[in-house]
Amino acid sequence: MVSKKITIEDVTSKKDWDKFVTSHEEANFLQSWDFYEFHKSRGNDVVRRIAKDGSKIIGAYAGVVENAKRGRHLAIAGGPILDWKNKTLVKDIFADMKLMGEKYHCVFVRVRPQLERTEKAFELFKDLGLKKAPTFLSVEYAAILDLHKSEEEIIKGMHRRIRYAVNNARNKGFTIEKSTDPRDIHEFYQIELQTAKRQEFVAFSEDFLTKQFKAFAENGEAVLYTAKYEGQILAQNFMIFYGNEASYHYAVSTELGTKMSGSPILHVEAMRDARERGIYRYNLWGIVGEDEKDHRFYGVSFFKRGFGGEEFKYLPAHDLVLRPASYLKTKAIETIRKKVRHT
Repeated sequence: MVSKKITIEDVTSKKDWDKFVTSHEEANFLQSWDFYEFHKSRGNDVVRRIAKDGSKIIGAYAGVVENAKRGRHLAIAGGPILDWKNKTLVKDIFADMKLMGEKYHCVFVRVRPQLERTEKAFELFKDLGLKKAPTFLSVEYAAILDLHKSEEEIIKGMHRRIRYAVNNARNKGFTIEKSTDPRDIHEFYQIELQTAKRQEFVAFSEDFLTKQFKAFAENGEAVLYTAKYEGQILAQNFMIFYGNEASYHYAVSTELGTKMSGSPILHVEAMRDARERGIYRYNLWGIVGEDEKDHRFYGVSFFKRGFGGEEFKYLPAHDLVLRPASYLKTKAIETIRKKVRHT
């Protein structure tokens, strides 16, 4: 049920959707139209809902129905996008999420908003009837750079090992190639398999990566950056540019690239491109605490911190439970997985 003034409905206009979402400073590709085109291309049901006051859009959220063994659920990452001070709107949006979850026969609705992790935010979600999820939905702790600074200032603020890698790449004449052709993801995937073997993680499928890149690249939002030395690939970064944010989405490196540190120069190039697009927030994404030295992401977190950005903690994922009995199974499975995977 919604208030008399506010109506909530499906949206079919990509233009209207992206115009509203990108008008909000905190939004990123997680609530972009194209991200959910990707999910649709993989056979998933998606939900895109807008709240309107008359003809004016005042709120929006998009989600994907995950038919997971641990419990079918509606996953809403990076949303909803709205004025959190508008209590009526917030309540109406979450009531609508519940309706959508029930429509798709979900056990729960999982939400990870673009809110900073504060006691006030925790209290808000508690008042809305949500509880902290057993595991994450999307990145909850990120390293973010302010691109309003000049390139020289940013490089100066980097750790000396990153500055050395950038200067070394320039001195040795590393070349950088850029592509928006989804066919080039095939090579990225082959290197990902090598990277996964070295670092002991499960690789994404080629279909997953290709379809995701294609969804964003068709509208100029994704670029594959490749660093080479004497014709040999060192590293590749899959970047997404959307709204006010450039996102370091996926990355791979060859053994030679790891030895020669081929990745940092790609970031400098992507930051330069972001500025040319009028984007001034560069999200390096997930990091873990500096004291979590046994965490499997400690090494990559150490690398990301070397760029000298600010650290931001999002409110962690919360669940709106629709089927309490079935949710007990979800909670048990995810709690065990979290312990096993050290996430």
